[in-house]
Amino acid sequence: MPGGDADCVAFLQWALPRCALAWPGFRKVRRQVCKRLNRRLGELGLADLAAYRARLEADPAEWRAFDACCHITISRFFRDRQVFETLRRQVLPEIAARTRREGRAARAWSAGCASGEEPYTLRIIWDLEVAPSRPGAALALTATDIDDVMLERARAGCFAPGSLRELPPALTAAAFARKNGLFCVKPAHREGIAFVKQDLRSEAPPGRFDLVLCRHVAFTYFAPALQRAVLARLTEPLRPGGYLVIGSHERLPDGGPGLIPLAEAPLIHRKPPAPCAPAR
Repeated sequence: MPGGDADCVAFLQWALPRCALAWPGFRKVRRQVCKRLNRRLGELGLADLAAYRARLEADPAEWRAFDACCHITISRFFRDRQVFETLRRQVLPEIAARTRREGRAARAWSAGCASGEEPYTLRIIWDLEVAPSRPGAALALTATDIDDVMLERARAGCFAPGSLRELPPALTAAAFARKNGLFCVKPAHREGIAFVKQDLRSEAPPGRFDLVLCRHVAFTYFAPALQRAVLARLTEPLRPGGYLVIGSHERLPDGGPGLIPLAEAPLIHRKPPAPCAPAR
């Protein structure tokens, strides 16, 4: 990067707030962003970030390219083990039981799904550990991301071994086939997942959800005002009794009004169930 890390930090501290993004969230991943910015400078034939700043100030359309440089794509299966242990042992079985009583499929939304490890983890746990003891329990998954490249990787469903290092070995053995050195999700565990291009900052999939996961995206990289707007977008379609899951080291803005963190897994927040109708 022309000028080095210090120049890139100064540039990001100037540019990120103009996209409603928060510098503190990018501090540890800035080298990924700076590397992309360096490529962008080469594409534009610019000498340094000072020239790129002048380009942004003169050409509003270039902000879209800068924003694309800020998409953080770190993802892996079973990320945040405590969260997934609680999902597999408590949350998903409870959702399955409730939706079976109500005669409908459960619905989950993975917001900011990157290359698909998160929704595939949910699908695998549901198929192998939840559904077998609950005949008829069905799960429909919607996985959204803004990045076309990440979505194509997600649809391909094949991953390097490092992406699976936290997944329990029994699930790896049951759910994947080896192909050219990669671990590919078996066809049975690809069903019922819709990968959709959406910008979490302004869009949400239609319908209501029993489970929403928004981890290591909005509440790490977005500025506070945008975090509050996104939180409303995430919780509005959440059914009473539904769950919102955030990432490690994240906190909900304003304490997540109307949501109750689980005592054993405080990254999982529950929307209070609807009050029971009074007896007559």
